[in-house]
Amino acid sequence: MARALPPLPLDDWEGTKETLHRYCQIAGKVRMELSPFRNHWWHVTLYVTTRGLSTGPIPYGPYGSATFDISFDLHENKLAVTTSDDGGFYFALDNLTVAEFYRRLFDGLHSLGIEITINTKPFALDDEYTLDENTFHCACNRST
Repeated sequence: MARALPPLPLDDWEGTKETLHRYCQIAGKVRMELSPFRNHWWHVTLYVTTRGLSTGPIPYGPYGSATFDISFDLHENKLAVTTSDDGGFYFALDNLTVAEFYRRLFDGLHSLGIEITINTKPFALDDEYTLDENTFHCACNRST
């Protein structure tokens, strides 16, 4: 019988947890910047999916005429961005530094015509570096 969730022994998974936490902050900050405010910060949350996590649709373009989403596929260990007008890109998360994740995500968004800036200071973390400078956190091991 298949397990619903993989084992997550913290000692073995600590580096991945810390890196994924920062990746998720970047995706959440993108969503926060482009989505209309909703009470209780519901416009910032990431949703659990059958494969990992997703921002759900984020409006962009003139008057929010199009949408895109950012999805973490934790089975394939990749990030995918798809748009309502059939655009998109993806990249592997395997041992990608937080700074490289930031660069690839924002370069990809730019290539789709999605122009955005975020506050790169990590929220509620005592990190020495901003998210776009963080080369320390880089472990992102595939779930098994």
